[in-house]
Amino acid sequence: MIALYVLINTILDLFFWVLILSAVLSWLVAFNVVNTRNRAVYLIGDALHRLTEPVLRPIRNVLPNMGGLDLSPIVVLLGISFVQNLLAQYWPRF
Repeated sequence: MIALYVLINTILDLFFWVLILSAVLSWLVAFNVVNTRNRAVYLIGDALHRLTEPVLRPIRNVLPNMGGLDLSPIVVLLGISFVQNLLAQYWPRF
């Protein structure tokens, strides 16, 4: 049972950091710090987009349009933190 808890928590941690990396990369691209014409930047950005978009898209559909500000990563990060706290609180200890 503890192995399952550790696995779930690790997956949530990894997705947490993937979301942060995706947000930072999108800011760097938006401010022309990095260029998506660079093949490595494009591949990393595409991989991060493919990993995060299935989770972020439904939240974007629910949240109101805030102009250029995308709040969906913040909602997902808060949700991940909430789920991790629930798991830590209520997971049976042996």
